Amino acid sequence: MPHDGQDLNLDAADGTALLDDLTALTGAAVPAADAMLAAATEALRARVTRDGRVSGAALERHQTAAHGLAWLATYVESLRQMQGWAERLQAEGRFGEIEALIHQIAFGEYLAQMRGGIPMSQGEILRPADLGIDAGALDTPQVDTLVAHGNGNAARLRLVALMRDNAGRATVGATGLDEEMEMIREQFRRFSDDKVVPHAHEWHLRDELIPMSIIEEMAELGVFGLTIPEEFGGLGMSKMSMCVVSEELSRGYIGVGSLGTRSEIAAELILCGGTQDQKAHWLPKLASAEILPTAVFTEPNTGSDLGSLRTRAVRDGDDYAITGNKTWITHASRTQVMTLLARTDPETTDYKGLSMFLAEKTPGDCAHPFPDAGITGGEIEVLGYRGMKEYELAFDGFRVKGENLLGGVEGQGFKQLMQTFESARIQTAARAIGVAQNAMEVAMQYAIDRKQFGKSLIEFPRVASKLAMMAAEIMVARQLTYFSAREKDAERRCDLEAGMAKLLGARVAWAAADNGLQIHGGNGFALEYSISRILCDSRILNIFEGAAEIQAQVIARRLLG
Repeated sequence: MPHDGQDLNLDAADGTALLDDLTALTGAAVPAADAMLAAATEALRARVTRDGRVSGAALERHQTAAHGLAWLATYVESLRQMQGWAERLQAEGRFGEIEALIHQIAFGEYLAQMRGGIPMSQGEILRPADLGIDAGALDTPQVDTLVAHGNGNAARLRLVALMRDNAGRATVGATGLDEEMEMIREQFRRFSDDKVVPHAHEWHLRDELIPMSIIEEMAELGVFGLTIPEEFGGLGMSKMSMCVVSEELSRGYIGVGSLGTRSEIAAELILCGGTQDQKAHWLPKLASAEILPTAVFTEPNTGSDLGSLRTRAVRDGDDYAITGNKTWITHASRTQVMTLLARTDPETTDYKGLSMFLAEKTPGDCAHPFPDAGITGGEIEVLGYRGMKEYELAFDGFRVKGENLLGGVEGQGFKQLMQTFESARIQTAARAIGVAQNAMEVAMQYAIDRKQFGKSLIEFPRVASKLAMMAAEIMVARQLTYFSAREKDAERRCDLEAGMAKLLGARVAWAAADNGLQIHGGNGFALEYSISRILCDSRILNIFEGAAEIQAQVIARRLLG
């Protein structure tokens, strides 16, 4: 046990015993974190329960506390998963000094924030009093030690020194995955480094679509059929493999990592809700990238409130005619099929009257982005996430074959869409990790190369501390994401875990990019430096696949029951 003024892990002669002591110390802190979460949950439940049930109106009145509860629960689950990671590595003899430093920094920082204030956003700090509790559950000797010494200056500087010595490694610290997953990581890391990284910034600056040659190579590598069962032409691999692939592709460029998301969402919709004929027809084409899909859900006046959308699908003989407006449609022009959510029951005003369609379309080009009758659209100019482009679409009697009603039954669209959210949010969390990893690597290289006052920037403690926190938080987000993927692969409900992974991952990516730009100083504000693109790309992660506020609301409802 360290004494006053010393950091953990830096003052023992016997390194092995010291690492054993660390995991015992952090393991003892987890029950205290659990106790704080339990107290907060019960305190908030008492404030929002009416007649034995959670009141929506009361929950909205106490929305800050509810969203704070979601963040607190995310922190607690993060520490639990970090503890599991450390113990597994220790059992395998892979828990070295880098891993121990990351572990203690993460525990020291997150426990300190749980006591003093969790940043829900830049201007919103959640304190225990906001939840109607104090932090008394964290008043234990183990927590005291970790808060006082876990994230000390010496620990951060030592971690960065080791990061410099290990420059070029795929990750900072062992991820805890098996050899097969790390082989997959290495394959896609090489692809990103060779085919994506040299061109990504140019694509961004020119606001160009990712070249079809890249998509074709990704198809050859199996990206679009990664989790589609072998019987339908896919590779039949796990959601964990999807995480690793998404991480590495997004580390190269978020647009490339997100190309797989389109097929993942479409395939999940068809697997969960499609007829056997629809599965046999569409899944092999998705897996091979013979067809590229786009998701057409959001409307200008509905945003996250999908249940109130107004786009209509009216029966016309054997087919349907679609009329209405959609927005924020990613990769809309050059795709061949739209997973399109529309209202088939005009008497309804909520989710019950919605249906999902596999709406075929003709790919467009720059001159004629939407050549089919009944559909027009225009590009939305955006800060980042440019490689697939965003569009607004207008449908006016656009024809969809009746056989392309997903599942063959009307009114199932919202339920079908909800079934995809777990996988989509896990994949988005993995994309966030890739973006954060990219920000850290770019910032670290700049900090090594840039000389000021006679030495490299990385030698200044505050610069090094920023890099250390990036490494620690990336590992936290990674372990939380991998946990949700394992739950999904085990066919257990994981909407809560996936939501937490997405919530934290998005914040970690933004923090890494923002701090990375700060390390660049004035150069970071120049378009020629890739960190400017990474910052723009990272910002969208906190919005799509459920904005952070919506995500926190969903988590809170689950926690409160």
